[in-house]
Amino acid sequence: MSLSDELDKLDELHRRGALSGDEFARAKARVLNGTAPSTQRPRPAAINALRRSRDDAWLGGVCGGLEPFTGLAAWVWRLLFVALALCGGTGAVVYLLLWIFVPRDDAPAGIGRDALGAR
Repeated sequence: MSLSDELDKLDELHRRGALSGDEFARAKARVLNGTAPSTQRPRPAAINALRRSRDDAWLGGVCGGLEPFTGLAAWVWRLLFVALALCGGTGAVVYLLLWIFVPRDDAPAGIGRDALGAR
C-alpha cells in the first residue's frame, strides 16, 4: 500500500468520525515518519467513553450505546442480552448493571460519538 493510499484511508476514517482529530494527527505522523504502530494495550480511559444511547433506546439505551463502542449492531446486543436472560438470567443482571452504572449520552441528537467517544 502506498503512502498516499494510507493517508487517504486515514482521512476517510477521520471524516466519518471513526478517528478523533488527535487520533488522526497521531496516525498521520506515524505514517509519515514510517514508524510502526505501537503494540500498546488500549488505554483504560477508553472504557470511560461508553455511554447509553439517547436515540437508539428500547429500555435504557444500553444496546444502542454499545453499538458505536464495539462495532456490533444494537440488534445483535439485544439478541445477546435476551439469550443470556433466558439462560439463567445473567443477561438481565448485566443489562441492569450497565443501565445503572453507564451514564446517558448527553450529546445532542445527530452528533453522535466516534468509536472511542473522544469528541
